[in-house]
Amino acid sequence: MASWSQLQADKPVVPVKISKEQIAGKIFEDYKPIIADHDGNTTYDVEAFLSSDRQFDAGMYRSGKVKSEITKAYGVNEYMHFLEGGVTLTSSDGTVTEVTAGDSVIIPAEWTGTWDTEGYTAIYVIYLPGKPIEP
Repeated sequence: MASWSQLQADKPVVPVKISKEQIAGKIFEDYKPIIADHDGNTTYDVEAFLSSDRQFDAGMYRSGKVKSEITKAYGVNEYMHFLEGGVTLTSSDGTVTEVTAGDSVIIPAEWTGTWDTEGYTAIYVIYLPGKPIEP
């Protein structure tokens, strides 16, 4: 299935609802997720909404175990609400932020550090002013 923005190209502008069932995981069946493999870790990304100016994006994301060093600025302002699993974010200054299921986190575009997770599912909202978000 296409992304929300592709489906809505010729339709009226309406709110986008993510139902309880979709939040529980059905969204990965209702939409065609972007599936990617990163060094043996498979990720699933469902874009539920992309604004017409491509600066605001929202959806759900599922990832397995990954540890990544973010040495260049994160690049987008992102809000994430964790439904399952969690992540340990160790900022470049040594500050450790533990995020677990039920928690939310906001990651500034300028953030650098280490992203370490055993796996998670999260709702995300991304904002990138002045520059389109690339798929």
